[in-house]
Amino acid sequence: MAASGKPSERVLGAGPPRLSRGAQGKGSSNANASSKLKRDDGLKGSRTAATASDSTRKVSVRDKLLVKEVAELEANLPCTCKVHFPDPNKLHCFQLTVTPEEGYYQGGKFQFETEVPDAYNMVPPKVKCLTKIWHPNITERGEICLSLLREHSIDGTGCAPTRTLKDVVWGLNFLFTDLLNFDDPLNIEAAEHHLRDKEDFRNKVDDYIKPYARR
Repeated sequence: MAASGKPSERVLGAGPPRLSRGAQGKGSSNANASSKLKRDDGLKGSRTAATASDSTRKVSVRDKLLVKEVAELEANLPCTCKVHFPDPNKLHCFQLTVTPEEGYYQGGKFQFETEVPDAYNMVPPKVKCLTKIWHPNITERGEICLSLLREHSIDGTGCAPTRTLKDVVWGLNFLFTDLLNFDDPLNIEAAEHHLRDKEDFRNKVDDYIKPYARR
């Protein structure tokens, strides 16, 4: 007897469904995009690592110089100066105390804060006077006029790679004696005061030392 109706569908052993050409193209596109993203991430990571390496290299040059210069400074420190490093592992930050033994500022104790920037020794250290003082080359806000601390100096005595921390500290020390300069002042009022009345200038210096710089 002949079978009637639709033939039975074959299910067992059937292979996996085949993707259309459009679907195949889409899968390939996703794979390419994923691969590209990985390559981009790799490049970004390399660039970041290179930047970090460059930064470390710059800092290490400064720190390598400071190890040598701090040793030289400590071996040649003026008897009127003391240097203190709040953190021995950070040689780029230190405090200087100057106690002049002669001149207008004899009997005072003057504090300076020094920070050595990453680009040292192509740029000078940053120094601020923390002690309020009546001085022609130091303002009452702590700004200092000293050639060694200038990045560009018309007299040729400014910052240079040949200058060291020892030179800076000796320069700050001499601001109270040999480098005391009334002719090219930063604090013009103090310089004019000295020109007008030297004895009254001395009295005002003492008036600042008593409350702010007494030893």
